[in-house]
Amino acid sequence: MGEAAVTAVTTPTETPAVEREVAFDMIRRGLPVLPLLVLVAGIGWGINGALSGAYGVGVVLLNFALAAALLSWAARISVTLLMAAALGGFVLRMGLVLVALTVARHQGWVNMLPLGLTLVITHVGLLAWETRHVSASLAFPGVKPEARP
Repeated sequence: MGEAAVTAVTTPTETPAVEREVAFDMIRRGLPVLPLLVLVAGIGWGINGALSGAYGVGVVLLNFALAAALLSWAARISVTLLMAAALGGFVLRMGLVLVALTVARHQGWVNMLPLGLTLVITHVGLLAWETRHVSASLAFPGVKPEARP
């Protein structure tokens, strides 16, 4: 492999913070709906269910914000570090979710069923919902621009 090829792979490039834009757009769009999950957990499991649901929503939002920060940081340095941060960051963040579950499990106010359901539904729901708003073009590499009337 020549020196030019190595330089092209390891040299940082100036790009917009697409990761941060997508993650925070996902959080912004989800905030009005997430209280409904907490309400449903409260109706189904009482006050402890609502508290568990709120804790789960907080863990998910923190997870997405951490992913955005980690990927934005790595993208500024190199493509290789970006790929390592994507894979290693996922493993690290899932470990942090596991730690959050383990710590919460021993609290008296936690009900694990609504907490687990909230974690899964919120992660999958926000990711699926955001796919409708992500642009797959080079003109707009992050979130699609809003249509103007």
